[in-house]
Amino acid sequence: MRDGSTGTFLAGPARLAMTVPPKFIRRLVVAPTMLVAIVFANLFLPVWVVIAAFVSRYVPGRWRILRVAWFLFVYLLLEAIGIVVLFALWVASGCGWKLGSPRFVDLHYRFMGWFLRRALGVARKTFRVVIDVQAHDIAHADRPLIVFSRHAGPGDSFLLIDALLNGPNRRRPRIVLKNTLQWDPCVDILLNRLPNRFVGSGRSGAGQRSVEAIAELTSTMTAGDAFVIFPEGGNFTPRRHARAIEKLDEIGRPELAERARGMEHVLPPKPAGALAAIDAAPTADVMFVGHVGLEALSTVSDIWRGIPMDASVSATFWVTNAIDVPAPADRERWLYDEWKRLDDWIAANAT
Repeated sequence: MRDGSTGTFLAGPARLAMTVPPKFIRRLVVAPTMLVAIVFANLFLPVWVVIAAFVSRYVPGRWRILRVAWFLFVYLLLEAIGIVVLFALWVASGCGWKLGSPRFVDLHYRFMGWFLRRALGVARKTFRVVIDVQAHDIAHADRPLIVFSRHAGPGDSFLLIDALLNGPNRRRPRIVLKNTLQWDPCVDILLNRLPNRFVGSGRSGAGQRSVEAIAELTSTMTAGDAFVIFPEGGNFTPRRHARAIEKLDEIGRPELAERARGMEHVLPPKPAGALAAIDAAPTADVMFVGHVGLEALSTVSDIWRGIPMDASVSATFWVTNAIDVPAPADRERWLYDEWKRLDDWIAANAT
């Protein structure tokens, strides 16, 4: 979800096919069509369950198709509830008049927390995922927060946002996302009403627009807000790791390329978005987040073969207080130092 947080468009004709339609089309056509399709599918739920259970008997794995079908059913049901709830909030706000007021912003964050709590709760039980968090520091509640997270495996961004929204120190997350996520009506409506930005990364100048969006979002944060960014720009793979090192050499940064070679489990961080976030929010604490347990499930085929996942996910985070963040000239080196610390933790905790 990325110069740190935005994804890439597909190339050629596929990219054109994924172009997001205008907002009025998404609201008047895409969202109602999705809602009708979900209601129609639910009418035939008993049929789908019988078919999925029958087919599962002939597919390797423990009821793999039935598990996927059950999760998709619950997610689509939540999606339908979300569309209805968001429409009701729009009406209650005076047909959009007070959507930006603190009360309605808080209601939208509460709904997001409810949605993620339900969806991830079902995912954990259906795919048998256990999560263990090792906290080293706690961020100050009276200061905004910038979160730099490792990006590896399916759903890690959802798990992180859920932890921020529903954790003991509740935060209001904001993020820069890839434009094509607006095809999902609930994501589109909900996140466009909150301080987030959608950026199409396949177009000329998209990287700079992402950095500008990051600076804009972080500059307006107050206590209780958290900006989430994935500095690697994508899931770790050996091929991406090798390519990232080559690119650092190509742009004349051999010292960073050498440091990247010493990181065996993470991609080197892309500093532009990360440093723009810190520059725009000098009073924010900085949290680093890492996890192990999902990296073997990077592709669709990996996920399919791994169902049920029976995964034990260990996560860690530590916080650098705003006053301890280095001066601008030293921040790139500091970012690499912290990323190496993350790489070392992954090496020590990987199974």
